[in-house]
Amino acid sequence: MTTAKTLAVRDAELYYEVRGSGPVLLALGSPMEAAAFAPIAELLSDRYRVVTHDPRGISNSRLNDPEQDSTPDLRADDVAAVLDDLEADRADVLGSSGGAVTALALATRHPDRVGTVVAHEPPLLTLLPDAEDRLASTRENVEIFHRDGLGAAFGRFMADAGFGEDDAPPPQQEPSEQDIANGSRFFAHELLHTVRYEPDIEALRKARIVVGIGEHSHGLTTFPTSTALADLLGVEPVGFPGGHAGFAEQPEAFAPVLRKVLAAG
Repeated sequence: MTTAKTLAVRDAELYYEVRGSGPVLLALGSPMEAAAFAPIAELLSDRYRVVTHDPRGISNSRLNDPEQDSTPDLRADDVAAVLDDLEADRADVLGSSGGAVTALALATRHPDRVGTVVAHEPPLLTLLPDAEDRLASTRENVEIFHRDGLGAAFGRFMADAGFGEDDAPPPQQEPSEQDIANGSRFFAHELLHTVRYEPDIEALRKARIVVGIGEHSHGLTTFPTSTALADLLGVEPVGFPGGHAGFAEQPEAFAPVLRKVLAAG
């Protein structure tokens, strides 16, 4: 059974979902919403109280000021507020892509609230040798969004991230108004803040951070960002089934690996 909840914080109303019972497991995306994690949350709900959410400004999580930017620190504080609402002292965390950056910020700002943090392919461009060039390209992409629209910006984003034509998703129905709103918010208010986040390595070394990399992600920008983070933390990356969104593409294969990682903590 899925329980949907809303939580009012100082500047927003946050939407989140809870499945199952047991130790709390947060499944975080950014800008990916709760729905993207529903299949794997169902699989894990036999052992965990799985919490998924819509990040601030995305889908059902409404901001008082729609023009407010979304930073990893703000998103981490939102997650801590959700834990408070659930009266949960601590949680294990699966964060993927931008959600992995949120998870790292959570471990830094609220270290007593996390157990094992699985950071699956965080796009931390600041850790790369060519960080300045990468960040400049991202800023150009945001300019493309404002000048030429969402479609042009998304195509450039996918190319910059390392996705080729063969990686494009199959043709689907036209994007909904909500899809367009979420994508627009991502480019206008979220993308730059996520990729230019600078992790506090000393703080993260005090936590149990597992760096996850998709088995099919070797050509993506998130492969070197993830290996760079693992090197700085002195840990070996863990391979997960699928690619950048393996949790959604192959949840039945992804879930057992995640269970094993969490059990080892």
